[in-house]
Amino acid sequence: MWSKPITTASDVALFVTTRLGEACTLAECAVEPLSGRIMTQTDMNGASAATRLGPLAVYQQRIAAGELKSDPDQLRVITRLNTLWQELATMPALAAPKPAQGVESKAKGLLAGLARRLRPQADTSATRPARPRGLYIVGRVGRGKTMVMDLFYACAPVQKKERIHFLRFMQDVHRDLHDLKAANPNMADPIPPLAKIIASKAQLLCFDEFQVNDIADAMILGRLFEALFANGVVIVATSNTEPSQLFQNRPGADAFKPFIAVIQRELDTIELDSPRDYRRGREQDRETWLVPADSQAKSRLDRIFARYAGDEKAGPVDLKFSGRVFEVDQAAGPVCRFDFNSLCGKPRGPNDYLALAKRFPVVIVDNIPSMGQDDANLARRFITLIDALYDNGNLLFASADAQPDQLFTDGDGADAFARTASRLAEMGSESWLEHGAQAAQQAHSLARA
Repeated sequence: MWSKPITTASDVALFVTTRLGEACTLAECAVEPLSGRIMTQTDMNGASAATRLGPLAVYQQRIAAGELKSDPDQLRVITRLNTLWQELATMPALAAPKPAQGVESKAKGLLAGLARRLRPQADTSATRPARPRGLYIVGRVGRGKTMVMDLFYACAPVQKKERIHFLRFMQDVHRDLHDLKAANPNMADPIPPLAKIIASKAQLLCFDEFQVNDIADAMILGRLFEALFANGVVIVATSNTEPSQLFQNRPGADAFKPFIAVIQRELDTIELDSPRDYRRGREQDRETWLVPADSQAKSRLDRIFARYAGDEKAGPVDLKFSGRVFEVDQAAGPVCRFDFNSLCGKPRGPNDYLALAKRFPVVIVDNIPSMGQDDANLARRFITLIDALYDNGNLLFASADAQPDQLFTDGDGADAFARTASRLAEMGSESWLEHGAQAAQQAHSLARA
């Protein structure tokens, strides 16, 4: 997330090239994600104490301090990550790529600058340093996959590294490809130069919740990852899906198989299958998820909305971004409110929900229905909404026909919905509410300043 004040032309240029297409205002970017749930993080600082100790030592320290419980399955994965940490410590830093000659851009202004930075580079494969194998951590929801990856990320002895939710990464990729082609229409293939600029910023990429549900993603992932690996990038990812099962039983699945082969060739797959779902073991606040969605639930949500709105005037709001308009049913200060059909019953995509998550730290949804076999599209949009809210650290209050794990149990994608139910359980925990309330208060103060 961009955190520097944008005050000069060079700041504007850097903002555009690092997060092209994100299209959020300064006010929208002012609220930091919930601690520990950072969508995008780039570390350019020196070695920390954690970097010197390594993930295994830090994990053992946290167990000794009572912050974590000993878990043999987590220990096994942490031990493998510790090996990767040792390998990274001896891997030379990649030099910044130098632009090659011969590619001309007719674009002007900031996009011309972006095109110049993304020009194809000379092949340096002959001098490329050895790269350790990455890791693909797979397992059921709530077993600690994200926790162990984040612990490794904090310890990784690499100056240029990035930890990002895979949904956000692919949205950035699509935006950058679109703008790169618009800026340089004579470029035959923008994927290799885009991979080079990604590699110049991150020698280590950590992806949370790796999943492929979009045919547009599936069609570019193979060549993009081949190019990233060719440029020396090390990848660690968490997922609920085995590599061999990614994007299967869908139209175009055969064309996706070469990418699966790349993942299996370049990454070691390791399973984390602890018998305990740690998310469900956290204390819950019943006020966040109200069942049933009756008049009593509506009254309670009215009070929650009023509490976060303060003395701000409530009313409909148009959220504008990237040439789109997202009509918000009701908003005031840091809080917005929707009826479920208005939020998920319309053709909305990830960009809509990401923009909403950034703009409003508190989201209230009325009348979430139980969904069946004919409601796969509704369920898919709801999953995308919760992914955006969860990874951005938003507070969610809702009324529903059933508890999260009973909302969508039969239909295409019902298995994937288990991850959403687990996330909703965590989003109702006391610690989540505490951090989210602080973010909402900060956003409210900034809006009034």
